[in-house]
Amino acid sequence: MRTALVSPGVGEMTYEIRNIVNVAEKLQKCGVKINWENIGDPIVKGEVIPAWMKEIVARETMENDTWGYCHTRGVLETREFICSLTNSRGGAQITPDDIIFFNGLGDAIAKIYGSLRPETRVLMPSPTYTTHTLGESGNAHAAPICYQLRPENNWYPDLEDLRNHVKYNPQIVAVMLINPDNPTGMVYPKETLEKIVAIAREFDLFIIADEVYNNIVYNGEKTVPISDVIGEVPAIALKGISKEFPWPGSRCGWIEVYNYGTDADFQKYVNAILTVKMNEVCSTTLPQKCIPAIMQHPEYPVYLEERIRRYERMSNITYDYLKGVPGLNVNRTNGAFYMSVAFEEGLLNNGQSLPIANAEVRELVENLVNAPNVSPDKRFVYYILATTGICIVPLSSFNTSLQGFRVTLLEKEERECERIYGTLAEKIREYLNS
Repeated sequence: MRTALVSPGVGEMTYEIRNIVNVAEKLQKCGVKINWENIGDPIVKGEVIPAWMKEIVARETMENDTWGYCHTRGVLETREFICSLTNSRGGAQITPDDIIFFNGLGDAIAKIYGSLRPETRVLMPSPTYTTHTLGESGNAHAAPICYQLRPENNWYPDLEDLRNHVKYNPQIVAVMLINPDNPTGMVYPKETLEKIVAIAREFDLFIIADEVYNNIVYNGEKTVPISDVIGEVPAIALKGISKEFPWPGSRCGWIEVYNYGTDADFQKYVNAILTVKMNEVCSTTLPQKCIPAIMQHPEYPVYLEERIRRYERMSNITYDYLKGVPGLNVNRTNGAFYMSVAFEEGLLNNGQSLPIANAEVRELVENLVNAPNVSPDKRFVYYILATTGICIVPLSSFNTSLQGFRVTLLEKEERECERIYGTLAEKIREYLNS
């Protein structure tokens, strides 16, 4: 074209959770049976939505108002219902006007970061979910600024590192956290949240808390929502139904704004998010209308608890198989449905491989792993995929220098989970000794 169409760097950032699907689909055509352990979609892994939930959705489709636009902020009755849930905990108090619905949290994330001045920065955890770092760094046209989550300390944040980044980077205006965390499965202790809030208060920042897995915790853990400890500090919490109901295809999420009126700049910022949302009129009406009826149904807590217990079992099976592999830093996951595993520093190298009998598969994988700038853990993941069919994600794709991998815990059958992670543990040993 006569002039450049996009900013430098656009299109160079990748979303490896989805990219590896393209490779896996090519291997499928070569006869490799794939176990999809890469993406957090319970439906793909065989979750059967109960009839009572489908009946609620079907009933709402018969109402004319679910076919029309709703308020830009979202359906009023649903926002009132969500307010009652948040306010009943006794922490930050909100009104329906403090809630804005979006077409999934990807939409919310894009607007949250896109409404900031490009000169400002949001401090990100590392590793972290790719959509956040792509949204923030894309708006700033610069690499993410990150505080470290430490695998040697249950993936808890390094608070000294966090505070130093805030102290010495005056362009930072907010701290982002995911609780329970994706990709690590870590759940923040209350005292950790309180210390992050204290840093935000000291340096006049706001907090962005992604809480989409808020009600998916196990192994004795309890989630503390940011609203319970935020005090007077401005904050935005991101929530949704894609993982909890689960209804990822609904593309339905929302933000809750805490302490909207305590800071003039924060108030203008939230208004800017709402203005951008007005440009697309509203978010999809149908799933919003279904939320109160589903969450108040007597079978809902029973169904959610059954799923959580299953994730707990799969978490513990996965942990038990991987913890004994030398060279791995493995933590038992306690929230969401992910586990991240880090290799000891320097353990992976570009000379390691696994034998691949199928010549077509071998050629495909070797072309991929021998391309320029392929990280050692990406090389490892491709060899695992080709030799076992187990599709996992390199940890380095979650904005971290750590080498490792992330798996999901969505397998429904215990024996299959044992087979998958028994096989993975065996192949890791073989790969490291190659």
